[in-house]
Amino acid sequence: MDFSFTEEQSMLRDTVASYLADNYSFDQRRAALKAEPGWRPQVWKAFADELGILGAAFSEAQGGLGGGTTDNMVIMEELGKALVVEPYLPTVVIGGGFLKHGKPAGADELIGKIIAGEAIIAFAYAEPQGRYTWSDLKTTAKKDGAGYVLNGHKAVVIGAPYATHLIVTARTGGGQREAQGVSVFIVPKDAKGVTTRDYPTVDGFRASEVYFENVAVGAEAMIGPEGQALPLVEKVMDEAVAATCAEACGVLRQLHESTVEYARQRKQFGQPISSFQVLQHRMVDMFIQLEQSISMTYMADIMLAGSDLERAKGASAAKVQIGKACKFVGQNAIQIHGGMGMTDEMAIGHYFKRATMIEAAFGSTDHHLARYEILSLGKAA
Repeated sequence: MDFSFTEEQSMLRDTVASYLADNYSFDQRRAALKAEPGWRPQVWKAFADELGILGAAFSEAQGGLGGGTTDNMVIMEELGKALVVEPYLPTVVIGGGFLKHGKPAGADELIGKIIAGEAIIAFAYAEPQGRYTWSDLKTTAKKDGAGYVLNGHKAVVIGAPYATHLIVTARTGGGQREAQGVSVFIVPKDAKGVTTRDYPTVDGFRASEVYFENVAVGAEAMIGPEGQALPLVEKVMDEAVAATCAEACGVLRQLHESTVEYARQRKQFGQPISSFQVLQHRMVDMFIQLEQSISMTYMADIMLAGSDLERAKGASAAKVQIGKACKFVGQNAIQIHGGMGMTDEMAIGHYFKRATMIEAAFGSTDHHLARYEILSLGKAA
């Protein structure tokens, strides 16, 4: 597969990598996670003002740099290498995706605020009973005059503790699991009736349980057609899967390189453990998984521009490979490091935790394997 980056994309990668190397060390990250608010707003502001990466994937007409999903992929890989917790994925990839594709009223204005670092978006889609079925919704949006009233509960909303806006899936018609009747709304987080219960996740991010109690929104809050928004949700989620795969590539690279370096330094029986053939074979297998993951992520990014079927198959195929690689590379990295690999003081344990969470993000390996089978062979499979 020939996937050549443009000069601008290579410069973008170098810019992000250089900034993170100078400002996002493991110790700096660890200190930020232990303090409130659990992330560094000054880093987010630097993303907007110094680096300009919050606008990389938006068109020039919207105030961005004219890039697209490949720019997101480049940035997400570098963010993965540094275990960045600032909300690029929910805000730029997912929030920006809904605004670009759904084109709600005021989309350009909100995109401008995202690019300036003034708006942060969290995607409230998951419900306790829903698993990975995006249409399994108990949250409702009932018509009330010209607007709607939302009621329901969303679980594990990543980035919600510091979000300014929530993008919410809700049912405006149909049964609980029907494809028809799914709608999407953008809701200010400070809207009356929105309450949250915030908590840290195992991999260092912050999330919330979000509750909507008679939350009134205007008709302009709807993104996409009423009751017909599931295809839009699936499109944006596939873009999020591809971006998460790119992040995983950065995480996997660090897991592999850190393990190789540790094996060169760690001695047993008077020699480095990197000289033991069985560990050499294992680290080669880790490298193979990394390279396969990179290739599948590139493929998924290419397929995002294809038909709905091609896009969905590409995203699921890449997520299957990423899920397998996160498990294999992560577990072997910890095993070669020994028990100390899981201590809070060592970076390798934090990369392992992120890899483990990525495997389940937006659908587990088993889920995407089944999805790919259905997409390829039909539901009879």
